[in-house]
Amino acid sequence: MTQNTPTPRRRLRRQAGVTLIEMLVVVTIIALFASIVGPRLFKAADGAKVTSTRTQINSFNQALLLYKNSTGNFPTTQQGLQVLRVKPSDVPNWDGPYLQGDVPPDPWGREFVYKFPGALPDEPEIISLGADGQPGGTGINADISSSSSR
Repeated sequence: MTQNTPTPRRRLRRQAGVTLIEMLVVVTIIALFASIVGPRLFKAADGAKVTSTRTQINSFNQALLLYKNSTGNFPTTQQGLQVLRVKPSDVPNWDGPYLQGDVPPDPWGREFVYKFPGALPDEPEIISLGADGQPGGTGINADISSSSSR
């Protein structure tokens, strides 16, 4: 054998590994893909939380109507939504529970705000304070209210 002819062992060693440049190219492609797709996924998740919140508020409204049909009145602000699950001592004709499970938090993990009377004088209002948990806001931080979802 001559000196210039690579042995089979040397040939395998050259072909076996991945170079640093190849790895950097792959990591760069993955990072670009994540930067394009990631924000779209988060936006879709935020939209799903808003939709879920509206669905929960509609469910509470149905339960509140059943409560009113049984007792003659909507619960007071002080009684809150918990009265849909637990019978208060001072409410005759309570025929609940009006919700199947405990009163769930909003999709961001905070309690819903219940007011009676609400924005409309003879109707209750249920509010989720959105992603930021503060009154007001825009976009995903905007309040979601039963009076605005009609």
